[in-house]
Amino acid sequence: MTAKKWTLKSIAAQLGVSNATVSNAFNRPDQLSKQKREEILSACHELGYFGPNQAARSLRKGTFNIVALVLPDSVEYMVSDPVASSFMRGVAKELEPQGINLLLFSGGADNVNNIVDFVDGFICYGRPRNAKLIDHLEALNKEVVAVDFELKGQASVNIDNYQAAYEVSKQALAAFHDAATQANVAILGLRLLDTDLICRVYDHHLPKLNTSIAHQRLAGFRQALQESHIALSDDKTWNIPESSERWARIAAKEALNVQPRPNVLLCMSDLIALAAAREALEQGIKVPEELKIVGFDGIDEAQLFNPAITTIHQNSEAKGQRAAELFMSKQKQQLILPFELKVGQST
Repeated sequence: MTAKKWTLKSIAAQLGVSNATVSNAFNRPDQLSKQKREEILSACHELGYFGPNQAARSLRKGTFNIVALVLPDSVEYMVSDPVASSFMRGVAKELEPQGINLLLFSGGADNVNNIVDFVDGFICYGRPRNAKLIDHLEALNKEVVAVDFELKGQASVNIDNYQAAYEVSKQALAAFHDAATQANVAILGLRLLDTDLICRVYDHHLPKLNTSIAHQRLAGFRQALQESHIALSDDKTWNIPESSERWARIAAKEALNVQPRPNVLLCMSDLIALAAAREALEQGIKVPEELKIVGFDGIDEAQLFNPAITTIHQNSEAKGQRAAELFMSKQKQQLILPFELKVGQST
């Protein structure tokens, strides 16, 4: 026997009260005496009615108190990434006290049509790989905040990835200015190519115009090398599809077995740098005496590692907070947040 599907009207008739009285019991308790409200709520609970349909109410109001957080990769991968997790914590810290909920949405999906009618807008963390999704976000008549990239006409939060990569590279290369040894550099990149393969990256593989943070960091690395008059061999840049120990160890092992062996590794994330450092130490390569390593992001694990990783610290939690603040304020600002070069023992 199936339970009866109660409505506000039918439950009011069952209890012998007005529709407004039932509605007030759930939504405006100050309109009823405490005893009357408790009697109605208790009777409703016994009958299996738990309040007016919130979805219908939200549709009438046009607001849902839900923000879709669009992630560049699968939700499973992103919640395990310390940088992404810190960002999400910052977003939640601002939205939850306002009674706003987060809906995690994978940017690998074809479009946002399945959820667009049930959310108040979008915070998009990282440039989606799906070009159709970018077009949809730009065309939406809802609030959108882009993080780590920009959308035409929408608010955004970024750091200067080009400058940050340039500065951390210069730190790694400084030791070679007056030394007899020449710098031999390899780059362990993150998502430089739209592929799930670990592979070398040649210039003809790279798109002519791409505003992803990976390409901004690559440009910063290359500028530092050019200013230091250091040539980067065209087979010394790797693509790593995920910022993870498993993928990065494979690329690091390959890079460290190239002859002549690199003595500088420029890594596009701290997780990649940590994997490279562990691989080097397992091979008996001394860091930093024989190999200098830099990372990017400033996660705690990189600072606690021995030797501590030289890196760019960006406050991902603060970035999440600012993105949420922009969303709630509806201001179409383009914010550039500060970063900090943290010099560790790996250089």
